[in-house]
Amino acid sequence: MRLLDVNAMLDREKDIQRARPSAEVLKELDHKSASYAILSHRWGAEVSYEEVTGLMKMDEGDREEVRHRDGYKKIIRSCQQAMRDGHGLLWVDTCCINKQSSAELSEAINSMYQWYRDAQVCYAYLHDLDESAFPARPDHSKFNSSNGWPEWFLRGWTLQELISPKEVQFFNKDWVSIGDKSSLALRLEKITQIPYGVLKDGLVSSSPSVAQIMSWAAARKTTRVEDRAYSLLGLFGVSMPMLYGEGEKAFRRLQLEIIRESNDYSIFAWNPTVKAPRYGSVLADDPSYFGTCHNIQKVESDAFVDYLIKYIEKHELGNLGNESKLRKAAQQLSVFVATNAGIQICLPVMRIPHPDSPPVFRAILACSDNYGNLITLDLASRGSSFDRAFSQGEVAKTPPEFMALYLTHHQVADPWHCGLTLIDTSVSYHGFVPCGTFPRGTTGNVITLSSRADLIVTVYVNYSTQSRFAVGLGKYFGREWVHVICDEQDDHKPWLSFAERAYDAMWNASAQHAERMPNSPSENFIKHAHLPRSIWAATVVWGKPGRYNSNVTVDIKQCPGCCVASHRWTINSAPQRDPDGTSQRAWQGGTACMERREQFEDIRKHFYAIVNMHQPTGTEDVRSHGVADEATKFFSDMFALEHLNNYIGEITFFKKLSFMVGTESVADGSGVAGDGLQSRSSKLLQGALATMRKFKRRSIPIRDPHLEGVLPHIRKECQTLGMWYLTSLSHSTKKQKMEHDMRSISQTLGAGVRIPAGQKESS
Repeated sequence: MRLLDVNAMLDREKDIQRARPSAEVLKELDHKSASYAILSHRWGAEVSYEEVTGLMKMDEGDREEVRHRDGYKKIIRSCQQAMRDGHGLLWVDTCCINKQSSAELSEAINSMYQWYRDAQVCYAYLHDLDESAFPARPDHSKFNSSNGWPEWFLRGWTLQELISPKEVQFFNKDWVSIGDKSSLALRLEKITQIPYGVLKDGLVSSSPSVAQIMSWAAARKTTRVEDRAYSLLGLFGVSMPMLYGEGEKAFRRLQLEIIRESNDYSIFAWNPTVKAPRYGSVLADDPSYFGTCHNIQKVESDAFVDYLIKYIEKHELGNLGNESKLRKAAQQLSVFVATNAGIQICLPVMRIPHPDSPPVFRAILACSDNYGNLITLDLASRGSSFDRAFSQGEVAKTPPEFMALYLTHHQVADPWHCGLTLIDTSVSYHGFVPCGTFPRGTTGNVITLSSRADLIVTVYVNYSTQSRFAVGLGKYFGREWVHVICDEQDDHKPWLSFAERAYDAMWNASAQHAERMPNSPSENFIKHAHLPRSIWAATVVWGKPGRYNSNVTVDIKQCPGCCVASHRWTINSAPQRDPDGTSQRAWQGGTACMERREQFEDIRKHFYAIVNMHQPTGTEDVRSHGVADEATKFFSDMFALEHLNNYIGEITFFKKLSFMVGTESVADGSGVAGDGLQSRSSKLLQGALATMRKFKRRSIPIRDPHLEGVLPHIRKECQTLGMWYLTSLSHSTKKQKMEHDMRSISQTLGAGVRIPAGQKESS
């Protein structure tokens, strides 16, 4: 391997004007005998091998341009850190590999895992982290595009660079040490899903399954598609030539290499909990297919029969028969071979009756989840081989039999496949960002549904408003469908858990979703879901502007009215023309009907009345006692309606009753004359008590549990309200809370609340 001479590099930089052009800063050494440090980082404006070796031969302008790059500064700071730690040699992937040589590049990629493993220390440089401490929790405001963590944790190559070295030291952007792998192992496990034991002691100590290792790479990204496979070579202990340009075929080659070196059946266990697997090849298209495989464990052949006996008993598959014969047959599990006819393998299978169709079997794999349940795989006959399939049928109630099979390992053309173009750029204008897709990743904005029954869910999150929604693009026996589900964002439950829940809900209703789609390809279809605590809605518009692919447009629109009422949309009269000549109708939200407009206005009027403030237009004074009393009654009645949330989201009006007064300044903290705090507090107290007496006098039955729980709280708050004006400090504290609540509620109502003169917004 080629290594940087730390002293030579720093000496040259120290006196760059006098450095000799012939001074060498790189050395060729054997990584097994050399003692060196190694750098792990996210690529940016880097410096190549040719630029490092030819720096002193450049003219001054070109040399200064190189020295001012972030990549060059990163090399110098790495050398300085290595010198402080007593290491005379350093390896940096940007400048220690001559990438002009394909042979050298291939050797480096195949050897990289060993180079990181044999390093004395690995410096993990987090270029986007400002803090002087390792992040304790996800921060989506700073790391919006990388799931709340520094970008280093989302890159494909850094996976092996975290696992392989014995010691990893983390540094922030200013090269301040913020911890090491050993002390941060528990936190790193939370971020990466890599088990604590692997982080502490490496892969050998824990022997994770193929599916588990793949799951750690499921959400990671690389600049080149091929690198999603090449970056995993060392983790599986395999080698293969680099063929940049082969695209997703690289990942298929990787799986075949793993099969040649291993008999781990979990390589076939991708998407074990997903109800709509991709038809065809038994090999996954990319690591994202293993996203739900964190707990898949390999079952050794000698223990497999015990698992199989429990499976037969649990599913009541009849009498097992000769157990010794079964154990002898299970010995064939230790060998499976990749051939040009398919993957030759022996598996216990059960027939799934399918009249008038080729044979369909359910095969049992020698791997299990963390509860000990064996993973199964549906296979459909296609000539002399078997494709991965999906069947909702029940197996025949007979014990499984071992059968020699050839499994398809190349993806064949799927006559059922379709492509949907996802247009979602508008959601970013409203603060939403796409988090990812489930159950598999996608490339670009074209979503390919490649089976008769398929579903891809894309999740969008707005971290500032803590809201999110999931858009489902599905296919049900040849018919496309779309759907959208909204939810509140929760930092403790990552987007993937929401994606799984949304996937299950949509898949279980896929037949109904497909049935609601238009029969004619020329028709358009809209789905609408209300975002929590807002007057906005996530909308999905499906259309087929051309002959083949469909367009799906995702946008955020202001809700025209109550979601329990009908949702109205209009079509622009002038169609938009695509470059290929096809027309595309543009959709826009229509105005709400007059009845719904009046409903919204009524809600706003009573809201501003109860807080003793002007309406948004500032044209009508609503300070009278009668209006405030009427508003109290209005919201009391509103709490008895089940669809309150459909109007304005959740407003805990009664719980915050005491905070909704005192919007004008208080003089000297004492009693206030006229319409001041004391007078208006007394009026509001009298109004609230009068409202409760009306309820009691009329014996109105309380049917709503929310109202039943609120009334005792009103009595307590009213007692506090009567003494509130006596203590200016108490008034100040509650007043600040009130101002915060006013802003929150006014934003929910979609109209700005004017803070009266004499008051300043708190920062």
